[in-house]
Amino acid sequence: MTKKRRRRNSSATINNLTERIMKILKEDHHKTFNYKQICAKLDVNDTSSRNMVIKKLAQLKAKDQIIEPERGKYQLIPNRNYHTGILDVSGKGGGYVMVEDMEQDIYVPPHHLNKALNGDEVEVYVYRQRRNKKHEGEIVKILQRKTDEFVGVIEIQKKFAFVHTSEGNKMYTDVFVPLNKIGKAENGDKVVVKLEDWPDKADSPFGKVTKVLGKPGEHNTEIHSILAQYGLPYEFPQEVEDFANKIDTSIKKEEIAKRRDMRDTLTFTIDPKDAKDFDDALSFKKLENGNYEIGIHIADVSHYLIPGTILDDEAYERATSVYLVDRVVPMLPEILSNGACSLRPHEEKYTFSAVFEMNPASAKIHNQWFGRTVTYSDARFAYEEAQAIIESRTNVIPAEVSLTGKAYKVDDTLVEATLELDRLAKIMRRQRMKDGAISFDKVEVKFDLDKDANPTGVFFKTSKDANKLIEEFMLLANRKVSEFIGKKTPKHTFVYRIHDEPNDEKLAALETVVGKFGYKLNLTDRKSITSSLNSLLEDVQGKKEQNLVDTLAIRTMSKAVYSTDNIGHYGLAFDYYSHFTSPIRRYPDVMVHRLLQHYLDGGKSASEEEYEEKCKHSSSMEQLATSSERDSIKYMQVKFMQDHKDEEFLGVISGVTEWGIYVEIISNKCEGMVRLRDIKGDHYEFDQESYSIIGQRTKTQITLGDEVIVKVKEADLVKKHLDFHLIGVKE
Repeated sequence: MTKKRRRRNSSATINNLTERIMKILKEDHHKTFNYKQICAKLDVNDTSSRNMVIKKLAQLKAKDQIIEPERGKYQLIPNRNYHTGILDVSGKGGGYVMVEDMEQDIYVPPHHLNKALNGDEVEVYVYRQRRNKKHEGEIVKILQRKTDEFVGVIEIQKKFAFVHTSEGNKMYTDVFVPLNKIGKAENGDKVVVKLEDWPDKADSPFGKVTKVLGKPGEHNTEIHSILAQYGLPYEFPQEVEDFANKIDTSIKKEEIAKRRDMRDTLTFTIDPKDAKDFDDALSFKKLENGNYEIGIHIADVSHYLIPGTILDDEAYERATSVYLVDRVVPMLPEILSNGACSLRPHEEKYTFSAVFEMNPASAKIHNQWFGRTVTYSDARFAYEEAQAIIESRTNVIPAEVSLTGKAYKVDDTLVEATLELDRLAKIMRRQRMKDGAISFDKVEVKFDLDKDANPTGVFFKTSKDANKLIEEFMLLANRKVSEFIGKKTPKHTFVYRIHDEPNDEKLAALETVVGKFGYKLNLTDRKSITSSLNSLLEDVQGKKEQNLVDTLAIRTMSKAVYSTDNIGHYGLAFDYYSHFTSPIRRYPDVMVHRLLQHYLDGGKSASEEEYEEKCKHSSSMEQLATSSERDSIKYMQVKFMQDHKDEEFLGVISGVTEWGIYVEIISNKCEGMVRLRDIKGDHYEFDQESYSIIGQRTKTQITLGDEVIVKVKEADLVKKHLDFHLIGVKE
């Protein structure tokens, strides 16, 4: 008996066919597809289903939802609803795609992230916008992952493992790891996991453990986790170290002959007490015409860092040194950063210099010279030692600020040079302020550490005259070098440090917040903005709200970045500005040295496209380094507060949200949260307009800037987070 073939029910349907076809066309909206290709993507191969797809394509074309540019080939109707941008995942799920040239970010709901992760470059489809509604869209393609490596804690089960990522709320998924890919990780270890695949129907990506960092909460584990989280290295590859160690760092007669010899000019450095590398020095000389010759001498890193070598490639990839609380992760190996390129006292060094002839009375520049030099550092001062000279105007350095711990006398020529440079710096600073520069002297939080890197105390670093002396002369060199190249015609490609004007909305928000403390801003024009900002920053000096206002004012500013397109530097009020003075720790300074020498030698303009790409990389790496430095401070603050759980602290409310209030302790600048649900005696609700929380029964109002008494509830080293109990509000 012949077996009859069963016919598929012709009335069968493919669920959500329209939506699934449109998704295929959206994902590759530049391409065309025939019905066979769409069926393959839908995973259907029977005649009935193919006919349904063909029929549906015809219907969508008839409704003008798709087009048929070639016979039998279909494509989404080209429109302007597709944009490329960077995804910023929010803590509440979903995220925002930031698109250049769009005033408003595009909101993407959680179910439309489509496996895109924080920082990824994505293509987003924007739905038709309703009037007065925010842009909303769906990610249709991941163009480039920001990273494929994440830090987390591994949980090993019988047949598989998961890495619970610790990227804050930005990383919304765990990573599945097969047991044969966990390496030497043990259950509960903090690890680095690398994404390898993310199957269509899988909730979580699949990955492989590439590095075991250690046990959560241990000091080195947490510091290495911070670096790994931002993709920053904490050691050099052996081949890079070997290459650096083979460099001939001796000072040679034939090289000196190619340079301006300034070894006989009085030269010295002023740096932090704990500095290990000295990349800048000042020289001072009186000229016969009564003017001063002031030299700003910078380590000639470009002499040793040759393009195309593995050492240069490594320095470029790092782009910057990273300054964590307990260590420095240098851009260059130690033989260069602390050796050949460090302008140590009583040593001859190759330098790149900016030399100015200045009028002693006005600090006006009469002549300038840029080029390679050889210098000899006669002395090294710590900032505290130079400050003692400026304040006492004598040649005696007291024991309490001396680098040696003993009082000593300074040569009178060094005292005179320091005092004259300080006087000139103050003239230049006054002129900068007059020109519209903004004076950000934010207090830096520093820690006293024991031999095991445990914090034993907190202190604040403020900028004094000695710091400002160095700052003004470094600013002078940076400005004049960029001006020298920037004013050339025709245009020469150069690396500028640019800073755009602040956003009007952020300024208005700052005005509202500082108004709560009784301060006013004048936002009429640029001159009034800078003038009132400077007045504000001066008025809050020493007040309980200083750190809060300083922080908010800085956040109001645009971020300074590197670019070949010079738009000037708003914060410094300079039309031209570059980074020339720190090539040991910043790769853009190395690029500036190379370009400057290239143009001094008569070279043609370098490739703008090549250097713009390098600028973007340097800006990106700088931002990662800044974030890691900030995280290391948070970590150390939490570690410090772990040992002070039984103490009560006076703090100031630094932020108010719908879930709690942020409190910054006045004595140590540690910030933590008091959650609304933990406040006893009343039910508090957030009032956005007044930046306060209000008790629903007592009508008690607790406002931004109020002083409160708090006690540590929880200090979480792994999350780098402090929770406080609210003890009371100071009357």
